[in-house]
Amino acid sequence: MSRIGNKIVVLPAGVEVTQKGNDVTVKGPKGELTRTFSSDITMNIEGSEVTFTRPDDSKEMKTIHGTTRANFNNMVVGVSEGFQKALELIGVGYRAQLQGSKLVLSVGYSHPVEIVAPEGITIEVPANTQVVVKGSDKEVVGEVAAKIRGTRPPEPYKGKGVRYVGEYVRRKEGKTGK
Repeated sequence: MSRIGNKIVVLPAGVEVTQKGNDVTVKGPKGELTRTFSSDITMNIEGSEVTFTRPDDSKEMKTIHGTTRANFNNMVVGVSEGFQKALELIGVGYRAQLQGSKLVLSVGYSHPVEIVAPEGITIEVPANTQVVVKGSDKEVVGEVAAKIRGTRPPEPYKGKGVRYVGEYVRRKEGKTGK
């Protein structure tokens, strides 16, 4: 039994949900998100509560049930509060700067790495070694943060690179260690 799929999603004030067939649109103060869900899962909107039901208890329906509810909840949280991922640059000479909506990273290459923020995503640089990615779509925020981290992932010997704030990097001993 899907425990996540059975949970009720409570809509906060200022969030509107409209459904046209399999397409669900959620509007809120931080923006508007649209997603197409499976036609097998039934969405019931009663006031400020949304529930999801599945037709049978097959394994496929259980997985789609929980995933549908989680994706819808992420849409509701995104348009009401928003999502953010924070990254830090660790290494001598590693720095980030913002040029318009373009992020320019100096991470040890012979050239600066430029990353353009997609629509609906804002990138902030509070310090020259910190980057914050904000947006209403959790999936896109995670993709942009992973792309930034992928420019120079943290290496295990000195720990240099781009990492998420609070990420633990397992360190290795060098060749001289016994």
